Amino acid sequence: MAEVFVRRLTRWQADQQREAIADMYVETYRRAQGEEYHDRQEFLRRFSEDVQRPGFDMVVANTTGPAGCGYGFRLDRGGDWWHDFLGARSRDAEELTASGKVFAVAELMVLPSVRRRHIATRVMEQLMARLDAELVTARVEPANVPARSALQSWGWARLGDARTSPQTPVFEVWSKPARLPL
Repeated sequence: MAEVFVRRLTRWQADQQREAIADMYVETYRRAQGEEYHDRQEFLRRFSEDVQRPGFDMVVANTTGPAGCGYGFRLDRGGDWWHDFLGARSRDAEELTASGKVFAVAELMVLPSVRRRHIATRVMEQLMARLDAELVTARVEPANVPARSALQSWGWARLGDARTSPQTPVFEVWSKPARLPL
């Protein structure tokens, strides 16, 4: 079994690796969801926006090649993340967002060929290691059982549901205090 190396990328390095990250995205979700593909161009569009967000941070894992990655950013103080939140909103979450203390995990992916080696755990630990945040949150597709299971095993709690627009599917919203270890 090859050793796993986990390292942080700068914003510039992440942007330079966008095509490889998009390839990983398509491969990860093709197998995980049993679908033909996830929209690569839509991912690239989102990734280009996310790389420019304040507080962007990214961690990649490699074995003999790319194995996985995770990235996120500090939520906008305007609170757009909670705009289409369905359910009881946490006053603490809104106040923390307004003070710039919430980090959103935008993507966490591990290639199917290297799963069950704790790569996602190591990526998340490294991603959260130097956060200047009090709360970490993520949106998860309800059909993504592996992601939901991982978050539960790491002590995350489901806050409710959200959608990014009336035309998009509903996502589950999960969170965890940033200072608690995985």
